[in-house]
Amino acid sequence: MNKRINLLRKKFKKYNIDGYIVSKNDDYFTEYSKINRLEIISNFTGSAGLAIILKNKNFLFTDGRYTIQSQMESGKDFKIISYDKIINFDLVKNLTLGIDPKLFTYEQIKKFFLKNNKIKFIEKNLIDEIKNKKIKDNFKFFSLKKEIVGESSKSKINKIAKYLKKNKSDYLLVSAPENVAWILNIRGGDGPNSPVPNSRLIISKTKKIFLISKIHKSEKLIKDKIIKSKEVIDINKFHQEIVKLNGKNFIIDNKSCSIFYEDIIKSKFKIVKREDPTYLFKSVKNKTEINNTINSHIIDGVALTKFIYWIKNINKKKITEVEAQNKLEKFRKMNKNYLYPSFDTIAGSGKNGAIVHYRAKKENCRTINKKDIFLCDSGGQYKYGTTDVTRTICFSKPKAQIKDIFTKVLKGHIAVANTDLKKDNIGKKIDARARKFLKKSNLDYAHGTGHGVGFFLNVHEGPQAITKINSIKIKEGMILSNEPGYYQKGKFGIRIENLVFVKKNKNKIFFENLTLAPIEKDLINYKLLSSKEKNYLFKYHLDVYSKISKFLNPNERKWLASFI
Repeated sequence: MNKRINLLRKKFKKYNIDGYIVSKNDDYFTEYSKINRLEIISNFTGSAGLAIILKNKNFLFTDGRYTIQSQMESGKDFKIISYDKIINFDLVKNLTLGIDPKLFTYEQIKKFFLKNNKIKFIEKNLIDEIKNKKIKDNFKFFSLKKEIVGESSKSKINKIAKYLKKNKSDYLLVSAPENVAWILNIRGGDGPNSPVPNSRLIISKTKKIFLISKIHKSEKLIKDKIIKSKEVIDINKFHQEIVKLNGKNFIIDNKSCSIFYEDIIKSKFKIVKREDPTYLFKSVKNKTEINNTINSHIIDGVALTKFIYWIKNINKKKITEVEAQNKLEKFRKMNKNYLYPSFDTIAGSGKNGAIVHYRAKKENCRTINKKDIFLCDSGGQYKYGTTDVTRTICFSKPKAQIKDIFTKVLKGHIAVANTDLKKDNIGKKIDARARKFLKKSNLDYAHGTGHGVGFFLNVHEGPQAITKINSIKIKEGMILSNEPGYYQKGKFGIRIENLVFVKKNKNKIFFENLTLAPIEKDLINYKLLSSKEKNYLFKYHLDVYSKISKFLNPNERKWLASFI
């Protein structure tokens, strides 16, 4: 790693800069990318981060999920700083910092660096000049049938066109690939854990569309008459095509439209910056999407339940974390509708469970000690849904302290699940419900209680979320995670995660569980549970049993029945 940092520093003189800013995201601003320039320069593998390389020091910014991980992976060469301290960052002053304009928005640069420094745009990415990772780019986009998505692309384009007319604008640049996927009912294979189609989309107020991508990726869409050839713009001809468009106002997404593309558009149009309305449209799932998601969770629940039974009751060998996650993958692969993981599985035994986004690798993973607790956070992409679930498992009699903490996490989890969404309908209010039992013992966790989840798309989706700061109204049809936890550095990690969707029944609006897998009963101190909480657990496990037991063998079925 030092070698790569030194190679980068040698380029500073050529470009007349004092430092270089390295982003985690690619030029589509996706969470999961096949290109991870931040890892190349810093060795940091987390999903969120930013680095500044200077002539004689380096900084790595990330959030609370990665406090331990970033120190382990990058602490030797980088000073690790919390994300929230990047705003008006004053440890770096009066410098000229180079950036790749395709990887940042103007808002990011203004917010983080312009107060104390100058920014220089360098269109050649300097990390690519050091190590240019070649990736396969032959996966073509494909379309989804209406019985999968429940709403036509024509209907979705109409929504956008109405939005444009209402806001007196001529065009919208949809720069986030997951939003393009939703609008056109297409998917791709450009992300490692998500079926995103790396592309952008222009929509006019007159309902004209232009898909911006590499031409070969759209061939199947054209052949299947999903889109016309004249509606596809080669990614390298964006500037030429923008010049041909007529109009005044052009809306761009302030979250995912890079400096590079903003500059091209503002050479012809007046720019209107706001959040792409597609995020909110996409967050509310229709009945077809919900029903298909329910079916994907039945399949996933069977696989996970089989795995939990196997690792607790059948497996007698000493196995590593990697072997455990591979076994879970085998159970998922038993169903023909399973495609691949929705994120890299987190399988942490003992102290590794305390690393919130731990990633076990053959060369450094632990053998699972039966005296330790085991945290497993995993999910799958199915042909009709996305899953994400965490279970904490024990193999022997746990310590009283661990049981008490697990139970307090569970109480928070149940409190979220039982939220009256008529009363508490924003994320930050629900987040407080999850933390209150831990806080009584001066305990907490450094991540949100829940994130939005896409439909056969990104496992992390906004704007809906359950966090300390999120104020987005929780609406019927939204899918979120419910995942409070607790992590004791160097010892253990606890997390209980179900996905839920927002359901309305007459006058009531509430969370309905999607995830179907038993919650570890051997870690519960039942004395700390109220009768209402015990009743919730009984009903939850009864629901799990009624929906998945018929897919289990007799021994698995008998074991699952013991949770009721």
